[in-house]
Parts: sequence; structure tokens; C-alpha cells
Amino acid sequence: MYITATALALLLMGCRSDKTQYYEKHLVFPEGATIEQKVDMASRLVPSRQQLQWQELELTAFLHFGINTFTNREWGDGKEDPKLFNPTQLDAEQWARTLKEAGFKMVILTAKHHDGFCLWPTKTTSHSVASSLWKEGKGDVVKELKEACDKYDLKFGVYLSPWDRNAACYGDSPKYNDFFIQQLTELLTHYGEIHEVWFDGACGEGPNGKKQIYDWDAFYTTIQKLQPNAVMAIMGDDVRWVGNEKGLGRETEWSATALVPGVYQRADSVNKALGLSSTSKDLGSRELLARANELFWYPSEVDVSIRPGWFYHAAEDQQVKSLARLVDIYFESVGYNSVLLLNIPPDTRGLIHENDVRRLRELREYIERTFATDYSLNGNRKITGREGDSFEIDIQDNVPVNTLMLQENIAEGQRIEAFTVEASVNGAWNTIAEGTTVGYKRLVRFDSLIADKLRITITRTRADFSLNRVGLYYAQPLIEGVNASTATILLPKSCRIGDQNAPRAIDGNQTTAAYADGLTDLIFDLGEAKSLKGFCYTPVAEGNTEGTIFRYNLYRSNDCKNWEPVAENTEFSNIKNNPIPQFVPLENVAATRYLRLQPLEEINGKAKTSIAEFGVIP
Repeated sequence: MYITATALALLLMGCRSDKTQYYEKHLVFPEGATIEQKVDMASRLVPSRQQLQWQELELTAFLHFGINTFTNREWGDGKEDPKLFNPTQLDAEQWARTLKEAGFKMVILTAKHHDGFCLWPTKTTSHSVASSLWKEGKGDVVKELKEACDKYDLKFGVYLSPWDRNAACYGDSPKYNDFFIQQLTELLTHYGEIHEVWFDGACGEGPNGKKQIYDWDAFYTTIQKLQPNAVMAIMGDDVRWVGNEKGLGRETEWSATALVPGVYQRADSVNKALGLSSTSKDLGSRELLARANELFWYPSEVDVSIRPGWFYHAAEDQQVKSLARLVDIYFESVGYNSVLLLNIPPDTRGLIHENDVRRLRELREYIERTFATDYSLNGNRKITGREGDSFEIDIQDNVPVNTLMLQENIAEGQRIEAFTVEASVNGAWNTIAEGTTVGYKRLVRFDSLIADKLRITITRTRADFSLNRVGLYYAQPLIEGVNASTATILLPKSCRIGDQNAPRAIDGNQTTAAYADGLTDLIFDLGEAKSLKGFCYTPVAEGNTEGTIFRYNLYRSNDCKNWEPVAENTEFSNIKNNPIPQFVPLENVAATRYLRLQPLEEINGKAKTSIAEFGVIP
């Protein structure tokens, strides 16, 4: 909703019964507005009806399923034979039933990933299920899942990759945009109500060597026309990517943000001037308000996979995230004013794997058990106040608590900027936690204690605050288990980057790393010739990630002089957003003593090379 500066200046003109002026989804500050005026207006920026309903979902499931499931890859190249797609037991009801029982409210399916393979019988290309062996080419995964979601009362969304490595017209921008809109139209007209359309911004060169220029305006006009109630995510202006694929939200998470959604033409210039990106730690502070000309209600979605990869890989069956890790993710996403989008990839049978089902059941049981009993005696009520006000929560006698839930009334804006929590134990008050933003939901964890009452002080706020709910709970502490891979990883005897020894690349410690200037070859000595099933390259995941290898060549040798190619112009798919160990299978490789990893491209196009660990699978 776009409002002129003149209209915004009329602050007393109200759109609600209390005559307060609210700004739905977007506001533009009047020229010359003071910081005090900006803070006041920011406090009255509110979500659209669709955004509010989306936020209330809390848990959404992502299903990465497609041709990659059958090629054991994360990103396909579009050259796959559609006949490879042949799930033998595909059961969309098993997917929907599993997710419903696990507490999810919506399911998003990768209707088309970057490889261009379509999970519905599209009229736009033969690269689809219509050319597969599955159901003799008469199947439709999108239809089966939508019907299953309807049966189990789950909302349904689609991921449609703009990047298409199969489409011959990709790179011919007008022609491909028409092609893409045809696909989008099919999805939005053939399957009933769609609740979320999920685009990422992936973009590459087409077969003609030209980079595709997406017509986002046309894409979104299509969505608004065909599915006006759907939220548009990531490259849309309804839902924002949190900035990582680790399942981590920000402790200070503003839904009212100065970050301009990427679909707007001004996004790059405005965000650059403000020093903002999806990964910025600060997206809505007063310091930003002082420099910003506009604000968006643009809430955060936290995406992460239950496994290391996004598509199913049998080698990861024993690497499903532990319950302790998933609980941390829940607290640091839903509990940090975000919606959690958890990926659960169906396997080659067309089923959610038993290990994933088991872990989802454990997560549901843990969340239900934790929040089944509210130990506050007077928290389930509306609480209002001004900056500096405190309120007390009485607690049931002699029960331990360690989790506080705060929920702002975001229908009237996000206003709380800072708060403190004190506990009264035997009549003495002690500070046990401090926090910043609240938003739709904030979960505050602290050491378990038995107290008479808690006192929450709202130390800083943009306007009078309004809390819909305060709750007090006990979350059973969990100990992180070790998710060991079934694969045996053998470390080389030595490693060199260029002419330098690089022992940190093979020390078995992923927190240490080796670096080099330039795209520099890495040579590994296994000590003796060995038969290999694969290798593992581990990028730097935290700190200085410069030099992470994206595309590479791999060579083998037994004398370190004569080299034979093993893999050429190959990529570590999605490594920039998901910097996890990259397991690469090797087939028909003769016994080898030396391996040479030759970087061709760094994730950001820089002339750097880095590695945290390297190992081989004998």
C-alpha cells in the first residue's frame, strides 16, 4: 500500500475505530521528518491481512523433490533424462499426514527447481513428469500433494525456480519471461487455492551466453491476478529471507524494516546507500530510521533442511538433525519473530524417510510437552503500557521454569525495542534475562529456577506497547547428540596449496582453515595408492569465508607429475548459502595416491582459495 508524503503528514486521519493512522505494509516518511516523527510513524506500520495470517502459521514445511532426488545431486544441470524420475511408492498422503501430525500448517513443494524439471504435466516443456516412467507419464505430483493437503487441512504453496537450466529460451529475456508466466499460470489456475508462492533470486546465463533479466512486475501481476490471497516470498514483498540456511534468526528481528524488497527496481541503490542486505544484523534500528526514507512490513522466514542437503541423499540417512538441534532452531526462528520453513525431502521411493518421520514426531512431542502447561497465573491476558512500565507475572508454587513467551499485538505494529526480565526468589529480585525486539512471538530462555514471580520491564519502545499474551513454561534441557555419518573419512597424509604446506586443511578440525591468494590448486597426498568411492570438501562455515570453491576440476595421479581428469567443470551446488561438507561420489577411479583440486570459481567471484577440511572415502 503506497501512501503519498502529503497523506502521511495528516497523522490524525485514521483508518480504524480509534482514529489512529496506520500504514499497511509500506510507508514513506515525509521529507524533513524528524527522528521522533519517524519512530512514531514506524510504530504504526502494520502487516497486511495475508502477512498476519502467514505469521500465525509459525511452522511451514518445504519439500525438495524432483529429478535431483534420483541423480543424487543438489543442483541439476537441466540435461537429465526425465525417465530417471520414477518413485516406486509415491504417497503424497503420507507426506501430508506426517507433516500434519508434526504440527506443520503449510507445505511448499519444489514444483520446478533450477534443472527445469516440472513435477506437473506442463504444456511448456517435455522436461516434466509427462516424460517420465512414473505412472507411464500420466502422473502429477502437484495435484496429488494439493489433494492430500486439502484432505489434511494444510495450506499449500509452490516453489517455482526462475532459473531454468533446461529451457532453451533462457537468456532470451522476453521469450523466457513469457515461458515462465505460462508455467506460473498453470500452477495458479489448475490446483485451487495457493497460499504462498516462493521465488529465490537465482539467475545465470542462458545457452546464448546472455544473462536472463526477469520481469518481476509481470510475475507478481500474474500472482495478484490469479491468487490474490497468496503471500509472495523471498523475491516478493510479503516475506523476507532471513539471510542464511542454518535455521538461525536474529535476536533483534524487525518486521518493520528499512530493507527494500529485491523485486523493486530501486532496491539495489537504496539498500546499498543504507548498507543493507538480507544478511545485515540490523534491519530496523532507530539509527536506520534516521537515514531511511521508507519502511516495509517485511517479516522474516527462516529456512533450513532437516538434513545436511536439501534433496534426499541416502548417504545422509544417519545425518538427520538431532532433536536438540531442531529445538534450538525452533527457539531461534519461531521464538525470534520469524516463521520456520523446515525442509523434509522425500526419498527415491516417494516417501518421507523413516528417520525424518521419527525426528519430526520427537520434535512435535517436545514442543507440545513444553507448551502444554503455562505456569503463569495471570499471563494469558492483554497487557498494555508505556516505555519504562513494568508488570509482574505470578507463578504456580514450587515449579521450575526456564522459558518466557512474549507476544506483541502486531496488528497494531511492532513497538518494543528492549526489555528486561527479573525473578523474585525468596523476596529478592534478580535480573535473569534481557532482550530487544518482541514482535509476533519472542521465546526467552534462561536457567531453570523456582521463583515467586517475574517482573518484565519494557525499557524502550516506539509507542505505547500492547502484548496479547505472556506465558511461562519449562523446557526440558536436551544434550546435543552426535550425528555421525556412516561413511569412513580418510585424511590425506599431506596437503599443499600452491607451494605452501597446508596442514590445517587435513587436521580433522573444521574450525581451522587454510587460505591462499588467487585460485590456487590444492594437492593431496594419500600416502599410498587407494581405491576411492568419493571425497569430501568442507568449506569455511564461520568467520572468513572468502575463497570458498564453487566450480572446480579434480585430477588424479600416482607420481604427482602426470595428471588425469576425474571431474571437470563441476560445481559444489548451493555451497554459498549452505556451507556444509560437500560429499562427492566418484565412480570407476583407478587406485590413486595424489589428488589435485583445481578451483575455477570462488562463490563471490574473488581470486581467493580456502578450505576447512578435505578427506576421501575409501
